[in-house]
Amino acid sequence: MDGLDRQLDLNLLVALDALLEEESVTGAAARLHVSAPAMSRTLGRIRRALGDPVLVRAGRQLVPTPRAVELRPGVRTLVHQARALLAPEPVTDPARLARDFTVQAGEMVLAGLAPRLVRAVSGQAPGVTLRFMPEALEGTPALREGRLDLEIGVIGHPDPETRTESLGRTRLLAAVRAGHPLAGRKTVTAGAFAAADHIGVSRQGRVRGPIDDRLAELGLRRRVVAVVPGWSAALLLCRETDLVCLAPAGGAAHPLDVLGLTTFEVPLELPPVALGMAWHPRNDADPAHIWLRDQVRRSWPRPTAPLPESPHG
Repeated sequence: MDGLDRQLDLNLLVALDALLEEESVTGAAARLHVSAPAMSRTLGRIRRALGDPVLVRAGRQLVPTPRAVELRPGVRTLVHQARALLAPEPVTDPARLARDFTVQAGEMVLAGLAPRLVRAVSGQAPGVTLRFMPEALEGTPALREGRLDLEIGVIGHPDPETRTESLGRTRLLAAVRAGHPLAGRKTVTAGAFAAADHIGVSRQGRVRGPIDDRLAELGLRRRVVAVVPGWSAALLLCRETDLVCLAPAGGAAHPLDVLGLTTFEVPLELPPVALGMAWHPRNDADPAHIWLRDQVRRSWPRPTAPLPESPHG
């Protein structure tokens, strides 16, 4: 860090933080409200100061060098500390906030939460932008490193210092298209459920999950015809085929209503899915972050908590 201490001013640290976050000159320029050529020149200054290319071309994308990956958490911490030190009295009036919040949440959580949360935030704080991120950062120290402000959904294995708060629980239903053979049944038995063809939802491509374990205890086995990485693809596939898809119990904004799918209770004993939010303690007392967490609580659909992550991981 000697070269960084001697040659890099605070503005370059802020630029470096944006470049490492966006991994894009254009994205960093938009984030800091400067032109792409100006950001490119700033990247050149950073490269000379560090003696490292920082971001290098890989096909049509830029990827960080090992040195840049090593620097990323430290740079993010320094920028946060500098902003906190140099900022005037904390802004507690949402109307005066000018800030981006990065929120990680699964697509099905967003389907129930995002419309309410966006309306609440935009109505009170027109200067706030919510950056919803997919679950690509799940299992990483993204909260610790400051790449995420808030994680919402199934909070799996957070870092020891991570703050967590429960938002509720929900259960899984089975979803089928209106003309599916199981759609008109008043009660679906475990045997009939297992005999149907199924869709699996797994970002890792896993075919087996807790459903299969429960069926095995009854001496039953289902056939998973397809595994898709996300809920949207699964529900669209369910609409066009005679496949069964697990879906979360949700509120009026649930995609099942839009797609015309029908649901029935899964004839197995499954534990409820716990949902919550998580954040790093650096944001615990930040007035703006406190306000954001309160908006999430107020926007969380009631009385049924919506939208869990996939039980297949």
